[in-house]
Amino acid sequence: MKRLFFAAIITSLLFTSCDSDSSFKVTADRVGELTKETQVSELKTIFSNDSVVDQNSGLSEELNVNAIEIYEKGGKQLLSLMPTKDGNPKTIKTVQVFDERYTTEEGINLNSTYKDITEAYEISRIETLISSIVIFVDDINAYFTIDRDELPGELRFNMDAKVTGAEIPNDAKIKYFMIGW
Repeated sequence: MKRLFFAAIITSLLFTSCDSDSSFKVTADRVGELTKETQVSELKTIFSNDSVVDQNSGLSEELNVNAIEIYEKGGKQLLSLMPTKDGNPKTIKTVQVFDERYTTEEGINLNSTYKDITEAYEISRIETLISSIVIFVDDINAYFTIDRDELPGELRFNMDAKVTGAEIPNDAKIKYFMIGW
């Protein structure tokens, strides 16, 4: 009887630890506990052990200018959420990841490099901006920003140059990791 009870406890602990790992898993339709159906009104419940800072109020709320930020109790920022402009109830449109524990099924997180992304996913497109390069991965509804400082000299300073995947160094670090639904 004691062995059966002990086995049940071990099994429940294994399932609990697997569930806690999912709180930082990123997929095409999920960022941790968030999905594109998650309502803004549910955030304080979902992140009950963390701090939810909703800067939307008055005119800002109508224009949807400010993001909702999620912090651990210790003060480390986890996520920044941009709600949809239209619709009632309001849901999450974009999630910016600030914590390296948020990881895709292929192991991509904020500590990854351009090479890691290309080995894990097919790049949908690359857009060149003034100070950065944005890499889109449609398979997981993600986009990764790499700072121009990571590029070779001639591309770093030529703001008119259209950067291709072959010109981005393999060791270029991710600056921003975002999911957009």
